[in-house]
Amino acid sequence: MSAPEAVLTARHVSIEYEVDPPVKAVRDVSLTLNRGEILGLAGESGCGKTTLAYGMNRLLKAPALMTGGEIVFHNREGHDIDIVALDGDGLRAFRWDKISMVFQGAMNSLNPVISVRAQIFDIFDTHRPGMSKKDKQARAEELLTLVGVDPSRLTSFPHELSGGMRQRMMIAMALALDPQVMIMDEPTTALDVVVQRGIIREIMRLRERLGFAVIFITHDLPMLIEISDRIAVMLQGQIVEEGTAEEIYRTPKHEYTKKLLSSFPSLTGERGDFVRTGNQPSQEEIR
Repeated sequence: MSAPEAVLTARHVSIEYEVDPPVKAVRDVSLTLNRGEILGLAGESGCGKTTLAYGMNRLLKAPALMTGGEIVFHNREGHDIDIVALDGDGLRAFRWDKISMVFQGAMNSLNPVISVRAQIFDIFDTHRPGMSKKDKQARAEELLTLVGVDPSRLTSFPHELSGGMRQRMMIAMALALDPQVMIMDEPTTALDVVVQRGIIREIMRLRERLGFAVIFITHDLPMLIEISDRIAVMLQGQIVEEGTAEEIYRTPKHEYTKKLLSSFPSLTGERGDFVRTGNQPSQEEIR
């Protein structure tokens, strides 16, 4: 078997919120995403998962600021792109074309007063300005078919769609330009378990068919164990454990990983003792 080929590398990334006092949201994080794999990023709310994802895609807004590290995209064409150094037109051309993102809360991500077709066409107008209207229509229909939505829904507005359908629309838009990496931030939040399962199956099927790599962000560690190739566990802005899904499940090393696993009840086992007190763990616990 050939060695994994990296598609995205983050080295010693630190991100700070410049408030009073400053908040160090991400601290010296290094991660490698391999081509075609699903990398799960797990941790409780507020641990820095989304901040890290926004940093990797250059979506941070004030007062958030990347204070250290580098993020490199390894293009399938054979050259590396320093994401931190991108600016202006170069950054605009890079985003969505090389790395796309499915944001948490599809209804808030879709424009409520514009049809689905207009929102998909806007991607092509920005990134493929020479594309004909006929080709845009054909591609939009193809995208909806890919994610299991009837193409007739292109004329719909977001409020006319169910939660699961809106999330599929977001996935379709993220796939519009055939990106090599897709970052998914809690893509099944607020959906019922049946719809969640359908969305997860769709993501797995599309990844298998199209070959893109995924960073899948969630607090649901058991779900990540089921779908991920590798998992990184995040606590207080740091990666405290990383390994294959099987390693994390069978031989977790960090106490926090063990607590995350035990916080989800078994159908047959005894009730665990993981209790949230509101107190943050000490630096000794993190280490």
